[in-house]
Amino acid sequence: MRANSVEDVADMVLDQQESTGPLGDEVRRKVREALLKTHHHQNQKKLANRIPIVRSFADIGKKQSEPHSMDKNGQVISPQTSLPIPNDGKAEVSRENSAVDFSKIDLHFMKKIPPGAEASNVLVGEAEFLDKPVVAFVRLSPAVMLNGLAEVPIVTRFLFILLGPLGKGPQYHEIGRSIATLMTDEVFHDVAYKAKDRNDLIAGIDEFLDQVTVLPPGEWDPSIRIEPPKNVPSQEKRRSAAQCGTDPGDEEEEDEGHGGPELQRTGRFCGGLLLDIKRKAPHYLSDYTDAVSLQCLASFLFLYCACMSPVITFGGLLGEATEGRISAIESLFGASMTGIAYSLFSGQPLTILGSTGPVLVFEKILYKFCKEYGLSYLSLRTCIGLWTAFLCLVLVATDASSLVCYITRFTEEAFASLICIIFIYEALEKLIHLGEHYPINMNNNLDKLTQYSHNLCPGKHSIDNATVQYWEQNNITASEIYWEALEVKDCMEKRGEFVGSACGPHGPYIPDVLFWSVVLFFSTVFMSAFLKEFKFSRYFPTKVGAVISDFAVFITIFTMVLVDYALGVPSPKLKVPSVFKPTRDDRGWLISPLGGNPWWTTIVTVIPALLCTILIFMDQQITAVIINRKEHKLKKGCGYHLDLFVVGVMLGVCSIMGLPWFVAATVLSISHVNSLKLESECSAPGEQPKFLGIREQRFTGLMIFLLMGCSVFMTSVLKYIPMPVLYGVFLYMGASSLRGIQLFDRLKLFGMPAKHQPDFIYLRHVPLRKVHLFTIIQLSCLVMLWVIKTSNYAIVFPMMVLALVFIRKLMDCFFTKREMSWLDDLMPESKKKKLEDAEEEEDPDTDSQRQAGVRNPEKVQRVQTAGSLRVRAGRGQYSSEVG
Repeated sequence: MRANSVEDVADMVLDQQESTGPLGDEVRRKVREALLKTHHHQNQKKLANRIPIVRSFADIGKKQSEPHSMDKNGQVISPQTSLPIPNDGKAEVSRENSAVDFSKIDLHFMKKIPPGAEASNVLVGEAEFLDKPVVAFVRLSPAVMLNGLAEVPIVTRFLFILLGPLGKGPQYHEIGRSIATLMTDEVFHDVAYKAKDRNDLIAGIDEFLDQVTVLPPGEWDPSIRIEPPKNVPSQEKRRSAAQCGTDPGDEEEEDEGHGGPELQRTGRFCGGLLLDIKRKAPHYLSDYTDAVSLQCLASFLFLYCACMSPVITFGGLLGEATEGRISAIESLFGASMTGIAYSLFSGQPLTILGSTGPVLVFEKILYKFCKEYGLSYLSLRTCIGLWTAFLCLVLVATDASSLVCYITRFTEEAFASLICIIFIYEALEKLIHLGEHYPINMNNNLDKLTQYSHNLCPGKHSIDNATVQYWEQNNITASEIYWEALEVKDCMEKRGEFVGSACGPHGPYIPDVLFWSVVLFFSTVFMSAFLKEFKFSRYFPTKVGAVISDFAVFITIFTMVLVDYALGVPSPKLKVPSVFKPTRDDRGWLISPLGGNPWWTTIVTVIPALLCTILIFMDQQITAVIINRKEHKLKKGCGYHLDLFVVGVMLGVCSIMGLPWFVAATVLSISHVNSLKLESECSAPGEQPKFLGIREQRFTGLMIFLLMGCSVFMTSVLKYIPMPVLYGVFLYMGASSLRGIQLFDRLKLFGMPAKHQPDFIYLRHVPLRKVHLFTIIQLSCLVMLWVIKTSNYAIVFPMMVLALVFIRKLMDCFFTKREMSWLDDLMPESKKKKLEDAEEEEDPDTDSQRQAGVRNPEKVQRVQTAGSLRVRAGRGQYSSEVG
């Protein structure tokens, strides 16, 4: 129907009604008056008019991105076409389409409606002058603005009108509710948009009734509100089943893993790298414009604090292992330079680079080897680094990153779980390690400490000028004081030193440091978790809660720093180098590959470089696979080849400059992605926000590493950050990154009765014993990774990660392809298998077999056909003749 106003709609509906049976002039006039009466909406807090709007709502799911908009001829138009709002200025139209009274609009509700939404108005009522119902289902083409009809000023696409005789008001009301429910169904939407006659609408209603879930009235209290589900299943299967005429339960969509076009081998020199550049180049400008958001600022501040501590700690450990040849300042400089280059030129800038444990083990072994055989450590390390960079570039040129398609969820989750557990373990270990520097003293009276321990206050061993001036100003003669008899307070007032066995290893005993560190540690963890969930709480407006959630970790760190400063307990603080120069004076910023080593070392170093290449490749690509998961809904694509190219080039640069090597850090990258999640702002009241994807941009990574490089000049601020607070951030990141890992969901099933198990999709299709077997195998691999990672053989850790791929391949012998499609990603099939499948598709007999085959071995559908019938069952094949 084509109409410009409610008057046009009313006239056309009445004309259609009279074509089936005359209404009479008087009845027609009264019905028209009833339809044109002013409507009062819920937000106006007035009595409803004669025809209450049972449900006037916007189809939240109907955005411009969906191909449901129609042109004037009723044809489906492209998603980019805007909806025209005609305004021909007819004299008889009493409601001007162009005039909108915003004083009567529910602006709060309007914010919940996405752009491009269309209204479906359901109007039902009863009238005393009618002896038979007037019913009409109207689809307007084009959709028009019917002012005063809907609660918000959006165009109307559908109207359902039911006006009937007195006495059946409740029945009419329920019919209106039923139609409103139908219009919220995605599949019925498609039917309503494309229906050509009444039969199409009835067919759509029948399909809805086939799939609807009905609760018996005696089994449920209608006054109890049902919370909307967090995840709504896709309706694509219903659509495809309706088109093919099959049961949607018969066909299940198999997960094809992550073998997208980015991982297809091109067969050309640097073909994959060139495709990555072409894929990312159109989005390069938007990678910066999309970062204009408070969420990016919050993510940057959070991850800057999270990245600083491990980089400095790694540099300190490296300095101890190499006697200061590579230490904290080199680590800061290397991380900043590599991170900036990666953020500017990588294919997936959401990945955060960091240091890894196997690299530290390799550096220790290499330094020990050089020391025993009298070789220059930095020069030999430079040769290894250059060879490793060269081998990484060879892998890029030969499209070796396409092998990533063999890294399935089985390997991803085992690797990610291990890194998360290591973060949690090391955070707790470092907290406990503080007890060695700040031991617990059970003596509760500090001033009487000299009476029950062997501590003395002998004065200062080396007296400085400030102490001498203090003594002169206060008439104190040091030689006349009996220092050993002084209590702590008097000793400190006279500028003495309190030493002895009960004191700490680095000076006088300071009470409460360890306990205060524990308080800071757990307060950081719980406060971060609490504030992160603040957007789902009932306090404050939605926008305020979202801002608090985005800045949760930064607010926590800032609060803990203020509390620590106010209490004055000398907790351990973050130590940042204050001078930008190499740690040792006997080295510069450029290292010769040969140095004082024999010439043949430049050749034999290719052997350890092979091991380093495997380490870099596995760490980088597994993290990239985790970040590029399809559930993250990334829209700008990825670039495995380009990522490895940037890492390889910067690895060579860091080797020449004598800086540590950096590669993708799993937990930091997962935390980065989690901090940039996008959710729909437009959602119906009471409806869960929908996950839209990740804010893909380069700004946060660039600013993190740019500010990290400037940290040398910010020591006056950074020195106030307590280390226990950073340890708490590590624990929070490790624990929050475990969320969503399927392995831990399956581990909970071991101690859970079947009736209490969550409704995981794989439990519907895979026997529970097979699920447990898969979990046990994956858990065993995780334990092996842990043992190797924490042992002296950590250098072979990448080889063990590589072995997981082969273990996963062997699991195909114990699980069917269908079971693995639900529990894991499918492994890429061999070329021979693909050729066989292609031949089967060309063979019509085989094609009929496939159509008759049953994928679910527990569900067989009767098929009627002529000739030879072959049904593929769960095991083997059976054939029979049908007459």
